[in-house]
Amino acid sequence: MNPTPLTIHELHEQLKNHKTTSRELTRRVLDRIRSVEPKIHAYRTVTEESAMAQAEAADQWLQSPRPVHPLTGIPIALKDNLCTKGIRTTCSSKILENFIPPYDATVVQRLKESGAVIIGKTNMDEFAMGSSTENSAFGLTANPWDVNRIPGGSSGGSAAAVAADACIAALGSDTGGSIRQPAAMCGVVGLKPTYGRVSRYGLVAFASSLDQIGSITKDVTDCALMMDAIAGHDSYDSTSADIPTPDYARALNRNLNGLRIGIPREYFIDGTDPEVLHAVREAIHAMEKLGAKTREVRLTHTEYAVATYYILATAEAGSNLARYDGVKYGYRAKPTKDLLEMYMKTRQTGFGPEVKRRIMLGTYALSSGYYDAYYRKAQCVRTLIKGDFDEAFKQVDVIVTPTAPTAAFKIGEKTQDPLQMYLSDIFTISVNIAGIPALSMPCGFTKTGLPIGLQIMGRPFAEEAVLQAAYAYEQATEWHKRKPNI
Repeated sequence: MNPTPLTIHELHEQLKNHKTTSRELTRRVLDRIRSVEPKIHAYRTVTEESAMAQAEAADQWLQSPRPVHPLTGIPIALKDNLCTKGIRTTCSSKILENFIPPYDATVVQRLKESGAVIIGKTNMDEFAMGSSTENSAFGLTANPWDVNRIPGGSSGGSAAAVAADACIAALGSDTGGSIRQPAAMCGVVGLKPTYGRVSRYGLVAFASSLDQIGSITKDVTDCALMMDAIAGHDSYDSTSADIPTPDYARALNRNLNGLRIGIPREYFIDGTDPEVLHAVREAIHAMEKLGAKTREVRLTHTEYAVATYYILATAEAGSNLARYDGVKYGYRAKPTKDLLEMYMKTRQTGFGPEVKRRIMLGTYALSSGYYDAYYRKAQCVRTLIKGDFDEAFKQVDVIVTPTAPTAAFKIGEKTQDPLQMYLSDIFTISVNIAGIPALSMPCGFTKTGLPIGLQIMGRPFAEEAVLQAAYAYEQATEWHKRKPNI
């Protein structure tokens, strides 16, 4: 039997009971990568040699009397903005094309400590700036459900790899929807945890007050298992929350009795694909049948979220990307006559057009005479958006919405219209602004066979409630069992 379509928890049972080995599983995943990679281009780097060595070590662990972690021997992919010791980390940018970090990100270290096998680094929008994975300096990624369509972004490589069974699970990062939107587009599960729940140490920064690392998996149980491995306080990250983390996987059950679900009218708007609205409403109805109670909630400042986000995120990006100057590490333009020309040519030729656009937007928002008009005002609106969620969660336990206004669009369809591209994240951005957790999961398909995503939001540090609601709905449906034919 081909093991690559199986989930973490299914493979854990096989590995634990010695029905297969990590070496065999890893070899089959590598074969799958070779088979589908020419069609989808999900990976930047495949770490075959080190993966087989890690699989060998995992098999020795599995043969020993030591307790076996659910991730032991499981091939996991990493978004290429997570630092990996001795393995290049490019952020899909020319400016970091040959950068090899001297240390592992905390989440990578925690995966290794659990015995997971790191199978490779996945393609992404350059520096995580994009909604379609078309902004990579090294070529776009295609959607496994239709290779003429985008996989979402910026974690499109991770989502495409999971959907195509080219890994068992993956890590991504989410600044404005970059885990949830590609999860929706590719028909898999993606969780953006609460800001501070998962360490950002070793994540190459885009917008430091918005970025968060999370998982992309084949089902909700796997998402909980990944959270069990990566969540928790980290002294290396000053924004990491020093609060207890629950056992997420153990908390899962099928009971939705008494769960209060909020439905915000601001997320069911004109311009959203009717097939998306129908699928999400059907999902809400299914959750009501399982015992949940629904009520309308108001998130009145939602209409300002996109504008607020693209001021805050670009301002922080402009500051964070100032370090790429050709001096300390990364790409350096040559030849140049003096230091200033070296700075200018390095950044001019090392960054792609979308990154340069956002640096310019952020620099403008922070410039003298415009700071109060843009950045300070955006921070004030951020407080209002967070206040909306605080008030809503006094009445409900979770909030349910579409993940994206449409299913996956065609490659090239929005590249000439940045505003339309930015609006692809209209339903996900507010979550990052407020710092709350949210999950996307499949809830249906369009008539043309493209996945549709359901988004479940929760209170800060209430990932348990989000995962519980998602698990109960998932177990009552079959959407997560569908696979692309690739």
